[in-house]
Amino acid sequence: MNFSGVFAALTTPFAQDGPVSLADLKHNVQRYNQTDLAGYVALGSTGEAVLLTRAEMDSILATVKESTTKEKKLLAGAGAESTAETIERTKRAAEFGYDAVLVKTPYYYKPAYKPEVLITHYRRVADESPIPVMLYSIPQYTGIALESAEVAALAGHPNIIGIKDSSGNVQGVAEIVAATPPKFQTLVGSAASVYPSMAIGARGAILALACALPEKCVALFELFRKGHHEKARELQSILVRASKLIVSEPGIAGVKHAMDQRGYRGGIPRPPLLPLHHEQKKRLTEFLASLEPATARA
Repeated sequence: MNFSGVFAALTTPFAQDGPVSLADLKHNVQRYNQTDLAGYVALGSTGEAVLLTRAEMDSILATVKESTTKEKKLLAGAGAESTAETIERTKRAAEFGYDAVLVKTPYYYKPAYKPEVLITHYRRVADESPIPVMLYSIPQYTGIALESAEVAALAGHPNIIGIKDSSGNVQGVAEIVAATPPKFQTLVGSAASVYPSMAIGARGAILALACALPEKCVALFELFRKGHHEKARELQSILVRASKLIVSEPGIAGVKHAMDQRGYRGGIPRPPLLPLHHEQKKRLTEFLASLEPATARA
């Protein structure tokens, strides 16, 4: 199964009184369907999955699946603290018709999670999962990074097809690519590192920034794929700043505000996360206004 391309790490819209707004989620997916995104990730970090109930997770999986065109590939975030719960989530994703699952590292008992623990965990999940498993390393949230030796050990499992590396560490991505077979698919989760990561063998990206700027993220991938490296580097420079101002500094609240400015339904994050204050919104809105002509020239 080929997961090259750019995937949007979908946000979860919430109504003002708190519940998930499935109508807004459907609106967003239907708009993304009109872009050249390769597909979507539901229940990822950008989707505030750790703040959702199981019933909410199921309703999101169903809504995204029902709203997606057949050309788009779907991944579901399925990582949990226990191996048993992770396996259960992979089975639910399969029942909803997802193509693969994205499984982050467990992290709560961090001192105990030596390489052999993580390798055993992922192998058990992959053994039981009805659909392919993609590893997910996001050390800025979990405090645990999957290193190239661990990834190489797992890449031999027939049901582990790749990794999303969100560390932003291009050297680490290069080491993973070098340590794994050609069929193993490495995707990155940092919009600021897409071009250099693809230059050393990454297949694409799963990006929060693609929720607000899907066309720009896809354009970078296509410029690289077609060998237009000068233009790709120019666009990458623009997206480095966009990623910093929209994603890295303000977090999910920034992604959602940027979506609101571009006709998507971002809304507010779920507490304890807070929305942007007025000055942050003003700065971000001004940046987005300046971004359009700059990106068009690129």
